[in-house]
Amino acid sequence: MRNDRHDEPLSSEELELFFQYLHRFAQHDVDLFALLETGDPDHPCYVTLTRDPLPGTDQAAYHRP
Repeated sequence: MRNDRHDEPLSSEELELFFQYLHRFAQHDVDLFALLETGDPDHPCYVTLTRDPLPGTDQAAYHRP
């Protein structure tokens, strides 16, 4: 993960804060799913947040920060 404003990786503290915000977002804002596009417009990152694992994916493959 990178902080584009500083062109360097996130610090441990920034990464922890990101996970805290992500947890809150998932708890309070994700009803069934959320679809996001982020990152460099020339090479975007597509993010899908959903209440169910991807079809065919073992739940053990998911990491809980």
